[in-house]
Amino acid sequence: MNSLAEIMRSMEQTSLPLYQQLQRALREAIDKRIFGPDEALPAERQLAADLSISRITVRKAIDGLVDEGLLVRRPGSGNFINTRIEKNFAKLTSFSEDMRARGRNPRSVWLKRSEGTVTPEEALRLRLSPGAPVYRFNRIRYADEMPMCLEYATIVAGALPSLEAVDVSMYEALEKSGHRPVRALQRLSALLLNAEQAQLLQAQQGDAGLAVERLGFLRDGRAVEFCRSIFRGDMYDFVAELSTP
Repeated sequence: MNSLAEIMRSMEQTSLPLYQQLQRALREAIDKRIFGPDEALPAERQLAADLSISRITVRKAIDGLVDEGLLVRRPGSGNFINTRIEKNFAKLTSFSEDMRARGRNPRSVWLKRSEGTVTPEEALRLRLSPGAPVYRFNRIRYADEMPMCLEYATIVAGALPSLEAVDVSMYEALEKSGHRPVRALQRLSALLLNAEQAQLLQAQQGDAGLAVERLGFLRDGRAVEFCRSIFRGDMYDFVAELSTP
């Protein structure tokens, strides 16, 4: 609690309402691993007493972080860091952007990257002629030290200067070259992880997984990216906002 109290004191000079100061302090404490993912946060009554603020202020701060998906309430147990990732299915963002927005560190372990020509399926999806050159990027995507998904991406070769252009974020590399997708078609389906997928994702064979296929388009309508990702079903929630016509 001393560390959280110190963070709070460092924010005393800001003009933010007190509950927002506490929200920022809790985010920073989570980023600094003051609270672990399997450890309950101090009870709201304890937070209020230790920080000399009202329980109403503590409750309002925590309510906001629960609404954001950063914290999750477990009845009878307390408030915990939400280790599940909530992905907005209606927004075209990269894995790296999603993880950084949640205070997680994205990284990749490469399985394979290569250049070649389109397969019949890729030619059909990307609307390319037979023999068109493409780059393929296969990797395990991590959030901090946790493997989250397997990613198998095919990119039209003319969209990137080289295979080495992709480091952590493929979308950042595509943006630098002026070929970042502005819209995409995505298809979500359920699957059971096979032995190879489970081993790579540090899961068990037969565990639930989610397969997401994405076809990304440039502003002029050309397809530039065909990607198939296999997500751990115990770590991801896909959400979309719906409205009436």
